[in-house]
Order: sequence, then C-alpha cells, then structure tokens
Amino acid sequence: MKTAIVTDSTAYIPKELREKWNIYLIPLQVVFGTKVYQEEIDLSAGEFYEKVKTQALPTTSQPPIGQFVELFEQLSKDYDAVISIHLSSGISGTYQGAVTAGMMTGDIQVYPFDSEISCMVQGFYALEAAEMAERGEDAEVIMSKLEELKKTAHAYFMVDDLAHLAQGGRLSSAQAFIGSLLQVKPLLHFVDKVIVPFEKIRTRKKAMKRIADLLGEDASSGGDYQAVIIHANREEEAQEWQRSLAALYPNVDFSLGYFGAVIGTHLGEGSMGMGWMKK
Repeated sequence: MKTAIVTDSTAYIPKELREKWNIYLIPLQVVFGTKVYQEEIDLSAGEFYEKVKTQALPTTSQPPIGQFVELFEQLSKDYDAVISIHLSSGISGTYQGAVTAGMMTGDIQVYPFDSEISCMVQGFYALEAAEMAERGEDAEVIMSKLEELKKTAHAYFMVDDLAHLAQGGRLSSAQAFIGSLLQVKPLLHFVDKVIVPFEKIRTRKKAMKRIADLLGEDASSGGDYQAVIIHANREEEAQEWQRSLAALYPNVDFSLGYFGAVIGTHLGEGSMGMGWMKK
C-alpha cells in the first residue's frame, strides 16, 4: 500500500522538511479585512507579525471542504491511502473537514488523525508518519503508531495577554479577565482537545522555568525525546532558551518552531511554549 501524508499549515513544518519527506500541505486561511491569505503559502509568520503592527487582528478559518476533496482526488492517482493529520478538533473544524472530504472521495482510503494539539508537535506526527510511509508501512500500522505517540505528547505555552484567546473564542472571557486582573503569565495546555489554564505564574521567566521543569519530569523517566521550542516572533529568546535546555537534557533532541499566523492570531506576539513527545 502506498500512503500519502497530509497535514495542515498549523503544523508549521519547515518547507524543506515537507519537501524532503513529501508531506502535502492544506492551508488554513487568514483574513485581513477583505484580503484572504493562505497561511504558509502566501503569508509567512514574519509577514503576519509585521502586518498586525499596523492593522487590526485578522480572522482565521479552516480550509474549504472542496480544497480537501481536490487534494485527495489528486493524490488518488498515485496513492492507495492518505493519512491526514490536523490540529486539535477542539479549536478548529479542520479535522472534521478532512473526515467529511474523505467520505466524499471514493478512489482513495482517507485516514483522518486528530492530533489534539497544534504547531510543531502536530508536525512531529506528520514527520513520523512520512518516515513510516517511506518505508512502505501500511496506513493502519502508521495510525496505530501515531496513537501510541499521542500518549507521550505534551505541550505548554504562555501568553502575554489572554485577550486574543478570549476574543477568538478559544478560552472563556472569565479566564481572560482573571489573567489581566492579576497580571499573571498563565500557563496553558490542551486537555480533551481544548485549551485550558494549567497554572498561573507571576513572571515570564518563572513560567518558562516551569515549562522546562515539566519537560524534565518526562525526560528523566527514561527514553529519548524530541522537543520543540515555539515562539511568537521572539526568535533570539527562543534560541537562547534552546541552548540552555540542550545542556540540561542530553536525551532530548531540541528544535526551534514558531507560532504562525493562524495560531499567532489567537495567542498574540510574544507568546512562548514548548512541546515534546517520545521518539
């Protein structure tokens, strides 16, 4: 069985890695006024953060069903199956779009996968699936492996201002009010596919240390891990954090990721996070 791997733009997998592993991209949309951009295709993260300095925050939307159907039908010419890996269904309808499109596409078996997370941790799933597909593994075997990896996946992130999440409906307005009132740096994470507060911490430095400690708890339990530091237009700070963590945790393979336009719209510039899973 020849299996194609698809993921959406919020995995933020670098283009060179997507091309190396033949991972197909379905973009989410970012709307500034009347102008619609396809994330990671005609709007990069850098361009997004420049735009929001002078324009109101955009809205975001999932890919149209027809875009999924078109891609799946195109893949059916060369593949027997497609694994379609997407950001958490609790914050976007993208996964459900893949499910619906799969039922509308008759010439290829579609296996939608809800990562229950986003950003480069979602990308880890796509890269693992692509490597397995390259080795000729069956789609069912790959899906089973992804579910196994999900048990070891974690991500925590902090935002400078909860208002973006509340405005976009990704976090309750009550939580946003509490955060702004206390001037805390809330740590957030995914639980049951949605974003919820984990802990309230007073300073950015302490929040980042807490995330590092959480990684340490997992990394000390044995085995090799892969981790990604994810930033919203704070590359130098992220690089410095990566260097310090790499010295502390030799069994963790660190990489640098970013919050692109869609996720950045809801978290805001300056957000910082880290995600990891077992290799």
